[in-house]
Amino acid sequence: MKKNRHCKIIELIENHDIETQDELAGRLREAGFQVTQATVSRDIRELALSKISTGDGRQKYVFFRQDDNRLGEKYIRVLRDGFLSMDMAQNILVVRTVPGMAMAVAAAIDAMKLREIVGSIAGDDTIMMAVRTVEDTHIVMDKIHRMMES
Repeated sequence: MKKNRHCKIIELIENHDIETQDELAGRLREAGFQVTQATVSRDIRELALSKISTGDGRQKYVFFRQDDNRLGEKYIRVLRDGFLSMDMAQNILVVRTVPGMAMAVAAAIDAMKLREIVGSIAGDDTIMMAVRTVEDTHIVMDKIHRMMES
C-alpha cells in the first residue's frame, strides 16, 4: 500500500502544483487513499520531496529521482550558474549556456526527469531538447524558469 501511495504522490506533484501537506492529503483521499497528516508528513520525508518557488510567491513540492536529495539542489545550482537563455521552435527547446556548461546544464535538466522532455543533446554552449508537444515546450520553459527562481 505504501509503495502505491508513494507512486500516487509522485504522480500528483508532477501533475499539480501542490503547496501544502493538507492539499496533498486531500488529493490522496480523492484518489482513494486513507491518509492522516502524520502519514503524509512521513511520506514527504521518505520521498525526500523538496519545495521550489512557482514564481508567483507560492511554492510547490517536487521530486528529484536521484538517491541523494542534495544532488537536486546541486542540479538547480548548475542550472542557475550555466543558463543564459532559451527559445523554442515548435517542440524543440534550445537552451543557451555559458561556454563549456551545456553538458552540465543538460545533465541537470535530464536528472530532473521532466516527463515532457523526450531527450536532449548538448554541445559546448547550446542544448537542443526534443519535447513531446508544442504545449509541453511551454510547460518545460515555465518549469525551468521556476526552478531558477526557487
